[in-house]
Amino acid sequence: METQHSKLAVIGAGSVGTSVAYATLIKGFARNVALYDINTTKVEAEVLDLAHGSQFFAPSSVTGGDDLAVVENSDVVVVTAGARQKPGQTRLDLAEANTGILRDLLPKLVERAPNAVYVLVTNPCDVLTVAAQHLVDLPAGRVFSSGTVLDTSRLRWKVARAAGVSSDSVHAIMAGEHGDSEFAMWSSATIGQVPLAQWTNSDGDLVFPEEVRDELEYEVAHAAYKVIEGKGATNYAIGVAGARIVNAILSDSHAVLPVSAVLEDYHGVSGVAMSVPCVVAKDGISRQLKFPMNDAELGKFHASADALRATGARLGI
Repeated sequence: METQHSKLAVIGAGSVGTSVAYATLIKGFARNVALYDINTTKVEAEVLDLAHGSQFFAPSSVTGGDDLAVVENSDVVVVTAGARQKPGQTRLDLAEANTGILRDLLPKLVERAPNAVYVLVTNPCDVLTVAAQHLVDLPAGRVFSSGTVLDTSRLRWKVARAAGVSSDSVHAIMAGEHGDSEFAMWSSATIGQVPLAQWTNSDGDLVFPEEVRDELEYEVAHAAYKVIEGKGATNYAIGVAGARIVNAILSDSHAVLPVSAVLEDYHGVSGVAMSVPCVVAKDGISRQLKFPMNDAELGKFHASADALRATGARLGI
């Protein structure tokens, strides 16, 4: 797939969807970007606002509207439509409403763009990924969610600040649910080539003892609540995270990203979607990498699966 002939469709012209579209255009990841929303006035205004800045983007076109025809011939479809998470709500609280929206919308999208890779950003994205597998007949790797790509960026930012290095030098991921039960895979985390747990400051003191790691993990898992309380939604960071996933697909880069897809006997977990390191390329997820986990991480991984399985059971998924 060549980026210069590529098309991204973003479903939902709210703060998240428009941020994904904006970030994709700024970075030049897709030649054509289409926005769809049932709110005609809003989506047309967003398309105009983006198009007015096209002089400053890489060569591209921006279209959109309230007709699903705008998604035709898309290579990637990013779904952000759904009820917004309110202050005090968990992502799992949104499950029933957003599952209903997806049930109506996804088959119609696949009818219009049968060859696209579908990336779900709407929360709870892990639960919706399992629902999507039942709603449409697509290969498992072509329907997945953004998972903990954003959470991993939050973790690396926090670790980098504490260590006094660039976040590009931090190699650590958040795994499991994109939500309260997610956890950091500290046992494989490094800064450069140095195991994170062994990183010291200039005085030779450990920077990341267990209690610090626990605090960082908690702060990352609950970071969205603080943003939502202060400004009503998270959008910029998930916008660039979503664009990063889009680029991995359209550029066929085989990037390793912690996206969420349905698991099959992954450390003993099957039938739920959770974030693990995956190879992402033109056809979506080409491989789920079975990373080593210590006993504590395995316990958290299974606990996260149980939480998601319980929500799916309540919804009949």
